[in-house]
This record gives sequence, C-alpha cells and structure tokens, in this order.
Amino acid sequence: MPLLKRLSEIIEHDRGRLLDLYKHLHAHPELSGQEEKTAWVVAQELSRQGIEVTTRVGGHGVVGVVRNGQGPVVMVRGDMDALPIEEATGLPYRSTVRSRNERGEEVPVMHACGHDMHTAILVGTAGLLMKLKGEWGGTLLLVAQPAEEALGGAQKMLADGLYSRFPRPDFALSLHVKPELPVGKVALSPGYIMLGAEVLDIIIHGRGGHGASPHKAKDPVVLAAQIILAIQTIISREIDPAEKAVITVGAIHGGSLPNIIPDQVTLKLTLRSSSIEVAHQLVNAITRITRGIAQAAGLSDDQMPEILAPEHFYPPLYNDPALTDRILRVFKDTLEADNVITSVPQTGSEDFSEFGMVAPPIPLVLYFIGASDPEHLERGASGEGGIHLLHTPKFAPEPEMTLKTGLLTMSNAVLELLGRSLFPLKMPQNRVSTG
Repeated sequence: MPLLKRLSEIIEHDRGRLLDLYKHLHAHPELSGQEEKTAWVVAQELSRQGIEVTTRVGGHGVVGVVRNGQGPVVMVRGDMDALPIEEATGLPYRSTVRSRNERGEEVPVMHACGHDMHTAILVGTAGLLMKLKGEWGGTLLLVAQPAEEALGGAQKMLADGLYSRFPRPDFALSLHVKPELPVGKVALSPGYIMLGAEVLDIIIHGRGGHGASPHKAKDPVVLAAQIILAIQTIISREIDPAEKAVITVGAIHGGSLPNIIPDQVTLKLTLRSSSIEVAHQLVNAITRITRGIAQAAGLSDDQMPEILAPEHFYPPLYNDPALTDRILRVFKDTLEADNVITSVPQTGSEDFSEFGMVAPPIPLVLYFIGASDPEHLERGASGEGGIHLLHTPKFAPEPEMTLKTGLLTMSNAVLELLGRSLFPLKMPQNRVSTG
C-alpha cells in the first residue's frame, strides 16, 4: 500500500539517527527520579521536529503536543529511567555510569529493562507522524515518563496536571520490549495483562551485641531470614489459587561487620497482586507473621517490626478489549498474522495503568515487541545458552529490528486511531476532542 511503503521509507531514512539516539541513551542511563539529562535529550529531539514541548511535568517528565485539526486525542507513552545494575553486555556502547541512589550510595546504572529503546521509539514515532501530518487528523500527546521502575512517575505526572494542562486523551498506547519474543514479532491481548504492585519496607528491630555472644543479643539478621521464608507461605497457603500474587524481597540492609550483631535490619519488598483486595490481604498477612516471629524471639511490644505500608496501590494493567481489537487487526495486516502473538498475563507490573484509572476511564493498550535474535532463542531452547532476561546485567535488545518493529507498529496504531488507517476498518465512530 502506498502509505505503508512511504512509512517504511521514512523509517529507513531515519533509522541511523534513531539508532544513534538509542545507543546514546543506553550509554547514559539515569536512575528513577534522576532523568534530567535524558529528559533534556528528549525535549531537544521533539523540539527539533517542531513539536510543542513542556518539561518538568511531575518531576523530569516531558510532554509533547502535536495539534493537527479535529479528531481524537491519542497519547503515546515511553518511559525513561534505568536500574541500579552493573552492565555486563560487552557492547561498545555499554553503560559505565555510576550514580548516587536515594540513600546516597554509589551504584552502577544500566538500562536493563529497555526504557532506552522505548524512548527512542517514542521520539521516532513523533518524527514519523510529523512527516505524515497530511494523513491524519487530531491531537498527538507524547509523554516521556520518569520513574516507572519506582512505580510513581505516572501518578506524579497526573498530579501535576497531565490531563488538565494538556489535551485529555481518548486513547493511550505504550509498548515494552520482550526478550522471550523474537525480533519482528509483537504480542498483545485484551483484558488484564500485568499485575498491580506496591512497595513495602519491614524494619526489624533487635538488640545488638558481639558476634561471639549471640545469647546476649536479639539478632535481627536471624529474624529477617525467618521472616523472608515465612512470608512466602502466604502465597501458597493464604491466597486463593484462582488469584495471582507475588512477594519479592529485593533488598536486605543491616549490619556492618561480621562480628557485630546489629540493632536492626530493613527488608525492602515488592508485592504484586491481581486486585486491591489481594493487595490488602498480603499486607495484613505480612504484618501478622512478622509480629509473630518477633514475639516468638522474645521481643517486647515496643520492639515489634515496623511495617511501612504503601500509600498507593498501582493497579493491574488492563488492555481495553475494543481498542485492543482495533490495534490487533492493524498489526496483523502490518506484520502478517504469524508475527502477532497472543500474550499471556505477566506477573510484572507497569504504572502505565495509572494513565487509564481516571474518571471517566481512558482506554489503554500496552503491547510487547520482540527483542531477541531468533538464533539466541533457539540456543536457549536447546540448553546451549540463549537470551538474557529483563533486569539482568547482560540484557540488551537486538537494536535494529527491535527499533524498526516498534516504530512501524506504534506509528500504524496511531494512524488507525487518528482517522487514516493504513488498513481501513468498519468501526464505530469514536468520541472526538478538538484538543
């Protein structure tokens, strides 16, 4: 089709520049809430294309607005933050960045979750649609979100007036790289596709002492070990098997030397669940079990563990069925049906869900794009090595095809919703906003 051919030609023309952008972002990662330089790069890239840009929205968030006549408002989100992981990919553009975390500790920083690719695709999609303004009508809202890994960036952008200072979307789209999927393929499905999440700290108190005299102390390190093992039984023995829940203890902080028993230990947890009811059940059970273990150790009431419960539950991510159906048909025509996979619900979490949980709700779709060389996947299946998963030191998407697939699918999805589909469908008229 002429428009599809033109879109492919633009992608090929811009490919080198966008690959350079991706590699720059990969080599210069920033932790959640610290995305100042990344945000500056995004703002410069969007401004250079003639897009109206606002920075510092909900922290380091960047918002671009393209008004192109009457039609729906479509939001495209890309996340920008990285993780405190030391990169071990060996790539020539690997990260060697070190930064200070929220506790002031120096840590390595790496894009181990593909947010650099997401950001490059956001910028590239904006450029493609600017060059095709004659082919669509409506308003494009481009959102570069900070602090997704910390599960707070979306909420902060909304609290800073994302939907009052800027056009309120009729639809919102996002994507995520998936190393278990070969490049050139995408995966999506309607309904709940990711769990809700909350973070929680447990401060375990004890009585410090000499390592040679543990009987004269109350060792919080031992209590921490007991608690970590005990709370895992919540999933297997207290949560309805029809529900989904995950408890992860991601960090333990306590102690200084091998011969000193400390006064306290802090556990940092992520709780994932399929509903707010299950989320409350997890917190209540953790509180009961930790107090019981502390009491069994002989701690007094004023030495009971402190449960720093979350102020906010990040809801499960729900792909709107009607919107998913529209996008699914476009992807099957764009990539051919064999390259479009039905995704299964993930136990991970995404605060992209926040952008739809407003009144009235906004239909969302998040889909997954393949990020691995098919040969690597085959080697993994045969037990000869294979892929490196998200949040690991060797994760890196295959850059060229991942970028191309992301640009092609996201651009086509936006074109479908803004009134000039590459593959026209008979669909009901959408609610229209002039932005």
